Amino acid sequence: MPHQPIRRWWQHPALIITALVLFPPAGIALAWTSTWDQKKKIVATVLSGLWFLVILLSDPPQEKAGDAKAPAAVTASQPPSASASPTPSATPSPTPTRTPDPAMPAVVGKSFAEAEKAVEDLVDTELTAVSAYDDVKLPADHASWLVCFQGPEGGVTLVAKSAATTVHLVAPGTACPAEKGSILHPKPAPAPTPKPTVDEDASGGGGGGSVSYSNCSAVRAAGKAPIHRGDPGYGRHLDRDGDGIACER
Repeated sequence: MPHQPIRRWWQHPALIITALVLFPPAGIALAWTSTWDQKKKIVATVLSGLWFLVILLSDPPQEKAGDAKAPAAVTASQPPSASASPTPSATPSPTPTRTPDPAMPAVVGKSFAEAEKAVEDLVDTELTAVSAYDDVKLPADHASWLVCFQGPEGGVTLVAKSAATTVHLVAPGTACPAEKGSILHPKPAPAPTPKPTVDEDASGGGGGGSVSYSNCSAVRAAGKAPIHRGDPGYGRHLDRDGDGIACER
């Protein structure tokens, strides 16, 4: 009778099969150290390897879903308390949203009060008022003044946070100028400076020249005052005291 090898405790079939199922790498190692024949070892290795691949490639258990169901089941099993009443939840009121890109309204011809009301809900900045005439000061109370020009023009898209809006106004009853910055009351033109009268036939009252002046204003305008006797333009009518010096004052 042939001698049978002694089987160790780790070579027990039940231990090897359990290891092949629960921890395939260890089970395969134990299978190849067992007294099984070659065919059994190969079959056990293949089956345990496939089982190990299935475990690796399968999705992990959904712990969150299980955890969520457990408290729900516990809550459902508890009897409702007579003193507990459901607390009504406050429904949040919808926050009005402003149009992100509003358009500038056309306000030419309207009063400043109407223009300000039309623009104030569209932008975060204030409507700036300027007099349409440079020589007309804008009063503190200009709500009734009329809009002649606006910036930006009507229909232009505004940036709600930083748009700068401006209107140019005139007082009620005043016509709008052709362009901004015009003058409503122009200053009168200065009187022309009198020019000296040239008389080629005049002798100059003893001056011996061909230039004559009608009065001392003309002499001063020409830059010739005072005039001495013998100088061009000297005349007796210019020398009141007869001292030979005309227009000395």
